[in-house]
Amino acid sequence: MANPTTNRTRQVCAPADGKTATTDQAAPPTDDNAPKAERIAKRMARAGLCYRREAEAWIEAGRVRVNGKLLKTPAHTVTDRDCIDVDGKPLPQAEQPRVWRYHKPTGIVTTNHDPQGRPTIFDNLPKSLPRVITVGRLDLNSEGLLLLTNDGEIARKLELPSTGWQRKYRARVHGTVDQAKLSKLADGHEVSGIKYGPIQAVLERAQTGANAWVQVSLREGKNREVRKVLESIGLTVNRLIRISYGPFLLGNLPEGGVEELAPHVLADQLGIGERRSKEGHAVAKPRQKPKRKPKSPPKAARTNPKAPAEKSKRTPHQKPGKKPGTHAGHAKPQRGKTGRPSRRTS
Repeated sequence: MANPTTNRTRQVCAPADGKTATTDQAAPPTDDNAPKAERIAKRMARAGLCYRREAEAWIEAGRVRVNGKLLKTPAHTVTDRDCIDVDGKPLPQAEQPRVWRYHKPTGIVTTNHDPQGRPTIFDNLPKSLPRVITVGRLDLNSEGLLLLTNDGEIARKLELPSTGWQRKYRARVHGTVDQAKLSKLADGHEVSGIKYGPIQAVLERAQTGANAWVQVSLREGKNREVRKVLESIGLTVNRLIRISYGPFLLGNLPEGGVEELAPHVLADQLGIGERRSKEGHAVAKPRQKPKRKPKSPPKAARTNPKAPAEKSKRTPHQKPGKKPGTHAGHAKPQRGKTGRPSRRTS
């Protein structure tokens, strides 16, 4: 993917207050660089300000101007030559798409601002992160993997059920687990008039107490879907952990930790950007083995006549000149075929 900041010029825009402002806009179109028109809501989403639906609501609320004129409908296309202002500020240029893994803890809400004053995930994110939006949501008491991105179009794409990405959870439930009831959820389920798609639910191990762990896999992700479905079959969820979202795993990411996905992962899994080629990358040099010192020749045998002779090996109570196991003046008794000493006849 080309760098969005290249081939740009400074263009004078006329904001709503009448003052002259300059923003970074693309160079005038040429035969090789024709302007690409796209919906204004999509452009705002790619800039990382909001989702596309939120952008449409902002436009209808009179918060967006194009080339100094108030926009009244989201059915409007723009190009890189247009000056877009949101709340009186120039729309940021779209950056290279980026995605992060985030381990959401319990007790915080997935929103930019909570009317009840509860802490949000954006209050806990590192200050070094750019403006990001979430891919889906996790409720106040849920924890686990939450994807973040600086591109609203990527977030929308990954949230759609048509993408077919599976979400996996570990649910700790209170109640007697019946695997037969869990297996029936694979055919779909309905709770209070709301129909849910197929859900794969499996008891992790034989239940030994009041609580048990159930692994749940689904592809939709409606509001509090796991909790509502399990409660409808007599199981109360008292802990819920998302362990994967599509090909991305929670793994060993610590609670509250944030980790950016590498560009080649985005290329492989999302088709974003290009795979990195080996050209232009540093090549690791092979590690050289340390040189060993040559072995010194064996020392020559001693020729000094005054050198002490090698001591003979004998038992502590053995006298010189005697073999162990014999007594002075007596021969060692011979043993017969049976192993017992043979008797001599005179």
